[in-house]
Amino acid sequence: MTSPGTVGSPDGLTAAWLGRALATEVTSVTYEKVGSGQIGACYRLGLTTPDGPRRLIAKLAAEDPASRAFLGPAYRTEVSFYRDIAPTVAVRTPRCHYSALSEDSTTFVLLLDDAAPAVQGDQLGGCTPERAADAVVNLAALHGPRWCDPSLLDLPWLSLVTAEDAKGLDEVFAPAVETFIGRFGDALSEPDRATLREVARLVAPWVVGRSSRFGLVHGDYRLDNLLFPPDGDGVIAVDWQTLSLGHPVRDLAFFLGTGMDPAARAAGERALVAAYHEALTGHGVEDYGLEECFDDYRFAAVQGPLITVLGCAYGTPTERGDAMFLTMARRSLAMIRDLDTLSLI
Repeated sequence: MTSPGTVGSPDGLTAAWLGRALATEVTSVTYEKVGSGQIGACYRLGLTTPDGPRRLIAKLAAEDPASRAFLGPAYRTEVSFYRDIAPTVAVRTPRCHYSALSEDSTTFVLLLDDAAPAVQGDQLGGCTPERAADAVVNLAALHGPRWCDPSLLDLPWLSLVTAEDAKGLDEVFAPAVETFIGRFGDALSEPDRATLREVARLVAPWVVGRSSRFGLVHGDYRLDNLLFPPDGDGVIAVDWQTLSLGHPVRDLAFFLGTGMDPAARAAGERALVAAYHEALTGHGVEDYGLEECFDDYRFAAVQGPLITVLGCAYGTPTERGDAMFLTMARRSLAMIRDLDTLSLI
């Protein structure tokens, strides 16, 4: 059966189209929108098939056609993750039943398992050490199987950060920091403003630092992109548009630094890094000791304000979004000071 390709809107997800995509008979379909849909649009599908009712999540391009050309690289990355990477790693993520990407990368379709009744994490509320432990072990299941795997460098849609990339980041990040500081004003403490500006000064050497170890980096591994089942075990990671290559521990520092209250993070981070490291070794990572991992975790803490400031600069402003970015900045900047991260750059 030939692939039915992509559709530009949920109206294209007809019973006939879905039947071709899933290689089964579909006699009826219903859909409802889920999520906010800033980068892509998600719909919960109810299908009637000969084997009984079936529920899937369909992920499509953003509703605004003008946004699609800009978002094309992100669409290509997510589709490529499910095609090329997901089968080779152990991270828990929804099973993909169908994927398609247009030649110009402006439209795509992913048909994924519906993870309900799992519930989305809350970036504003933060998470408990127990939930954090499950999340970091799942993160190691992304990093460990392809740790320093040279074949990743052969994938045309993934690449390591270059000196030219670092120069470009240096040019855009400092102005973004000043915009961020101006936007939030007195809501940012003087220590936070000072730390942000110091991060901006050092971000170029940081982003190319410690490059001898590399691997897959989710890039936005945070609570809003994690689904937690009601039984409390088996967190599921979603939203793979920002996958890249870099030091994998950046994901770990970003998750703990932005997702936990600073006091709780400081009290529990040694144990959480140890749980992550133990899981890494279980996936075959060798010659990487726990203390070296913790030192890399300290170094990687810059990932928190970097992603937070850039996300705020390029995202669509919302009330919850502003509250989230401010909270993430405060938490991650406290982490940088607690760990004396900037002295390592």
